[in-house]
Amino acid sequence: MERRLTTILAADVVGYSRLMEVDEAGTLSALKENRRQLIEPKAAQYNGRTVKLMGDGALMEFASVIDAVTFAVEVQQAMKARNADVPEARRIIFRIGINIGDIIDEGDDMYGDGVNVAARMEGLAEPGGICISRPVHTQVVGKLDLRFQDMGEREVKNIAKSVRVYRVVLDEKASALVTPLVAPAATRAARRWPRIAFGLVVALAFVTGGAYFWFARAPEVPPADVARMAYPLPDKPSIAVLPFANIGGDPDQEYLVDGITNDLITDLSKFNDLFVIAANSTFTYKGKPVKVQEVSENLGVQYVLEGSVQWVGDALRINVQLIDALSGHHIWAERYDRKAADFFELQNEIIKTILGSLQLQVKVAESERALKHSTENLSAYDYFQRCLAHYRNFNKEDNAKAKALQEKAIELDPSYARAHANLALVHRNNWRYDWANDTSQSMEMAMAHARMAMDSDPDDYWSSWTIGQIYLETGEPEKALAAYERAVALNPHDPTLLMTMIELLVSLGDAEQAVAQAQTAIRYNPRHPGWYLWNLGWAQYFAGQHEEAVATLKKMTDPPNGVRRTLAAALVQVGRLEEARAMIREYMKNEPEQTVADVRKLPYKHRAYIDKWAEDLRKAGLPE
Repeated sequence: MERRLTTILAADVVGYSRLMEVDEAGTLSALKENRRQLIEPKAAQYNGRTVKLMGDGALMEFASVIDAVTFAVEVQQAMKARNADVPEARRIIFRIGINIGDIIDEGDDMYGDGVNVAARMEGLAEPGGICISRPVHTQVVGKLDLRFQDMGEREVKNIAKSVRVYRVVLDEKASALVTPLVAPAATRAARRWPRIAFGLVVALAFVTGGAYFWFARAPEVPPADVARMAYPLPDKPSIAVLPFANIGGDPDQEYLVDGITNDLITDLSKFNDLFVIAANSTFTYKGKPVKVQEVSENLGVQYVLEGSVQWVGDALRINVQLIDALSGHHIWAERYDRKAADFFELQNEIIKTILGSLQLQVKVAESERALKHSTENLSAYDYFQRCLAHYRNFNKEDNAKAKALQEKAIELDPSYARAHANLALVHRNNWRYDWANDTSQSMEMAMAHARMAMDSDPDDYWSSWTIGQIYLETGEPEKALAAYERAVALNPHDPTLLMTMIELLVSLGDAEQAVAQAQTAIRYNPRHPGWYLWNLGWAQYFAGQHEEAVATLKKMTDPPNGVRRTLAAALVQVGRLEEARAMIREYMKNEPEQTVADVRKLPYKHRAYIDKWAEDLRKAGLPE
């Protein structure tokens, strides 16, 4: 028995009993024909697996939520055409529901709340329609050119809490997603051919261009072993960008070299069809001898990007190489000698070359948004990177230095969205941690700069993310969630963004989505900081995954005191009462005044969660 997170699709035939009563043989024949001619080829095209057939219905699994929704749209659009000449009383019409959730996999069947919610989504869909849960909507909005109608919170059978439902609007946008129907074998062959053709083009380019010199000289590296990988390879091209080396020897340039690496990671992560490991994980290799195959196996990626930077006056030299760790071959390498003034253009050129080497088909709008720079002023960019170097140290003195540097960046470029966003967070820190001499106006300044960031560049995910954080501090959770969801739509692969949403999602009553999102963040950032585990364990506890919460929280080494309180509540739920009471005794050594009444005062909108937590802590021995 295997328990895991996946995308579940449930479908059934509208009015199946009536159809069978009218014409049993004809209905069965038509249903089998639609499965053979439409469902099975499309499932093969989008890597779907039919778990089981249930007479008029089907339960399917997809590795990719994008594939699941696209499959559903194509099927429903194709069924309209197939039914055009069929009498209305004899038409096969499907309802489809899709959910992301935790399931128990038994090979020829799967169980769990994830399956139940998918079935409820299907039941809420109109004939010929598709309904999706909020976790699905969060993952696909902005990635598929579709419209969605928010149907609000719904109470559904056998699900303890209400679920938010979205209807996929099957209009001309949906029609534009439809691809030709091909046989499964032909589908696989068609997928192979572009890769083969592209490989020939790339090979010719290397032979005829300057890159050949670097390619020919690049040493082979020992290939990675898929069997030894710590994580399964994603179903899309996956890459880890290692920290670029500062070969100029000037330690004062280190922050700028790190900034280049971070920018490449951030820009690559904006592309929906690329899996990018977070900087937190790749920077653990900084300054260490690196074996590419070990990076691949430790982080679960196919490609590794390495590079170095040298600044000499107003000149810039960057060496870059992209390695396919599975084959051990260098598939691209280049040296760039440019003027410093061409810095932003060079960043975009490197990104485009990586995308081309990985054979990604990128929409023009997606590319323009991803490659848009928040500033074109190199001096402002320099101050911004210096600010980040201090901001990340997270103390009063460095926060003050970050404030001065960010104000200088804005002085040089008043429309620099990311500088405004970061300055908003600097002011937020002053307010939250009492780091300024006078914090009375800190939150006003934080909101003002967050709004300036949004006005300067509403399509920069940092802007939406930042104003979401400020809304949280000002006690406006619904506005915060809307801002966060927009940020995720603009950049679905930033693990820190995903993780900073967890407490908000839990406070609004969506612990299941919080668990799924936390697990996704950990996959993007395998070498994550300890607070990732706290957030995951917190979400698992409220989602009713108590054994999992205990296991997650016990992984933390030297945890903050607050973890003991969460762990104590989870231990109560799994019947380990003595351990829970011991944990609360340890917690009370540092928080002797804490009471159950204090817990009940937490400003969570979903009061059932707080009531559950307070009761479990009471049982663990926290004073009333």
